Amino acid sequence: MAVTDFFVGEIVTELLKMMVQLSSKSCHCKAMAAQIANSLQQILPIIEEIKYSGVELPAHRQSQLDRFSETLRKGIEITEKALQCSRLNIYRNLRLARKLEKLEKDICRFINSTLPVHILADVHHMRFETTERFDRLEGVWLERRLESMRIRADGPVEGRWWAEEAFMRAREEERFETNSVNIGIGLRVGMRKLKEMVIGRDDLTAVGISGLGGSGKTTLATEFCNDPEVRRHFKEKILVLTVSQSPDVEQLRRTIWGYVMGSDSVYSYDRIVHGRPANSALLVLDDVWSISVLEKLIPDISGCKTLVVSRFKFTEVLRATYEVELLRESEAIALFCHYAFGQQSIPLAANHNLVKQVVNECKCLPLALKVIGASLREQSEMFWNNAQTRLSRGEPICESHENKLLRRMAISMEHLSSKVRECFLDLGCFPEDKKIPLDILINVWKELHDLDDEEALAVLFELSQKNLLTLVKDARGGDIYSSYFEMYVTQHDVLRDLALHFSSQENVNDRKRLLMSKSEMQLPKEWSRKSDQPFNARLVSIHTGEMKEMDWTQMIFPEAEVLILNFSSSGYFLPPFLCNMPKLRALVMLNNNATHATISNFSVFSSLINLRSIWLEKVSIAQLFDACAPFKNLRKISLVFCKIKNSLDESAANVSQIFPFLLELKIDHCNDLVKLPSSICEMQSLKCLSVTNCHSLIQLPTNLWELKNLQILRLSACPLLTTLPPGICGLSCLKYIDLSQCVNLISLPEEIGKLANLDKIDMRECSRIRTLPRSVVCLQSLCHVICEEDVSWLWEDLKSHMPNLYIQVAEKCFDLDWLND
Repeated sequence: MAVTDFFVGEIVTELLKMMVQLSSKSCHCKAMAAQIANSLQQILPIIEEIKYSGVELPAHRQSQLDRFSETLRKGIEITEKALQCSRLNIYRNLRLARKLEKLEKDICRFINSTLPVHILADVHHMRFETTERFDRLEGVWLERRLESMRIRADGPVEGRWWAEEAFMRAREEERFETNSVNIGIGLRVGMRKLKEMVIGRDDLTAVGISGLGGSGKTTLATEFCNDPEVRRHFKEKILVLTVSQSPDVEQLRRTIWGYVMGSDSVYSYDRIVHGRPANSALLVLDDVWSISVLEKLIPDISGCKTLVVSRFKFTEVLRATYEVELLRESEAIALFCHYAFGQQSIPLAANHNLVKQVVNECKCLPLALKVIGASLREQSEMFWNNAQTRLSRGEPICESHENKLLRRMAISMEHLSSKVRECFLDLGCFPEDKKIPLDILINVWKELHDLDDEEALAVLFELSQKNLLTLVKDARGGDIYSSYFEMYVTQHDVLRDLALHFSSQENVNDRKRLLMSKSEMQLPKEWSRKSDQPFNARLVSIHTGEMKEMDWTQMIFPEAEVLILNFSSSGYFLPPFLCNMPKLRALVMLNNNATHATISNFSVFSSLINLRSIWLEKVSIAQLFDACAPFKNLRKISLVFCKIKNSLDESAANVSQIFPFLLELKIDHCNDLVKLPSSICEMQSLKCLSVTNCHSLIQLPTNLWELKNLQILRLSACPLLTTLPPGICGLSCLKYIDLSQCVNLISLPEEIGKLANLDKIDMRECSRIRTLPRSVVCLQSLCHVICEEDVSWLWEDLKSHMPNLYIQVAEKCFDLDWLND
């Protein structure tokens, strides 16, 4: 029995006695104390039941009791102060009454929260009396039920259901795969053998997981890292990195060393050596393709173990490798039926033999079962028969597994509409194993296929339903005002290969998409050989290292509308053939290097008269506006992780003249931005201004009121911002303002009530705001506020004046996934 189990019971008993005393003493606290006492009387028997059950709670359930125990201890402190407080001290009694009110809410929330004590007690006994497998299945069922309750409790928000449904579905599918199907023999055996190799053997510092593409290697590694025994053994110190075919080895080495040792000092070409971490650590290297790369990444550090996930065994480096077993027939049928029929068995009305034939043609590969199952959902039996026939076509005996898998999975595209199919093929233009910002993807689709936002999102949702991509979001993404930058798309590398395969069927000059599958030091030779003829591609994606002027081949792209430049370097010469792209509408530059890239040849921008959007990431834009003619068609600029310096200042450029019709300006993670220049306020057409994660920003321009058409203002995660200029109250069209994580912001503007159209305020983690201006009651259009619990009561007191106001108390979210980007 855990120590906390005993003390929680003692604390509840003590607090209950004190509440009974308090309810008879203070008139201000009497009613609240009685309510708390009533709540404690309800949970005391259950706490006692857990206390004397004789079974130790697992870590995650124990932590919930730990937190509840701490809440009760604070309650005892408050109660002691209330008992000692004189009745004549009215102010102090009122303050204590408010704290007791919060205590009562905390206790009620625990009783009705995601893991109420009643369910804890039940599961406690069930764990003692049942097998480990049954306990896991029960936990999954409980998690699903409580997750759905939590989502419904958030309340409907207009315009966000497409995203919420897609993300909820993605989470449910992931849970289903890992918990309902793969708890079969294959995954259990894999988990047991990995534990024997990684935890049980001190002589093995590096082990592997190998298997066919789409066989579930990464799923097994993920489950292994999430296993409580593994996490306890490594004391939660687990780093997962995706290596891919085109890795930045030095950046990966710095990340590994910094995580394991807390230092960035790594010698460039030696193995990572001569160190000892404070605790043992587990390093997971996923999607490794090259032994030369692997040798540079495996750390020779005492106490650090490495798990390598690859299609190859690397016997020269790894002394032990677990080869992933394919699903058994029953497991394959269950997984396939889940995606094809929404249940884990073949429906009575279905043709059993036909279903089994299709499953058999998928060769028990989880990825093929998922994608093909989803593609056949709600299709006619004739369609199924045709699919089975196409799947069973003979193939050459020498054909590789990857080609066979691609041919089988091609069926998933045959029934897509032409528009959705084209959008899927566009995904091949992005680097492998990278999160794709939804902002970029939607913009590419809009420019290439003339879609509006709603149509593009519908395509996204359909591809997600068909398991042809995966949606990822942060804690705040998905509502009507969310920036697409807060949401991402990921794609299995086999699906990316499928898109690349279909995009490269035609002659290189006739392809709709001219794509490089991985990073190269130079342009493909095939492109250079055919450069004497025009390339008719509408989408061009180039993936290289540093490019100088002499590295480029002169090419003509009369039809190109989207150009994506993926590179990794500290210097980059823009391709001269930009001058030969008269129809270019979207330009995306993504630098994957650890440092900012200095860009040369910005002068080619002057020829891009039809350009509508620019996305620049991790580049220096000091010369961006040199020799730039007005971009009359440009509507959107995104500067992400860029070095801005003074390029936006009035002395450097007149941005309002260069971008006379700009609608959206996004500045994110630009840490050299100290003051937002007033020249931005001269862009009268601007509707959305996002200045986020700029950790040096201390001042906004006083003339913000000049942005008469501004509807959305995002200022999140600017920690040095202490005040907002009064001019912000002149933004008559403003509908949404995001001040979240502006931790030093001390107040809202006094005349904020003038914002007659303001619909939503996000002020989570603005802990220094302790009062609200009186004018907030004039915000009659305001219907949604997101804030911390300590601030929520300020808004609660105003609900009599603002009856339609919904106050959302933000949940704490600590997400470190960005460390793997």
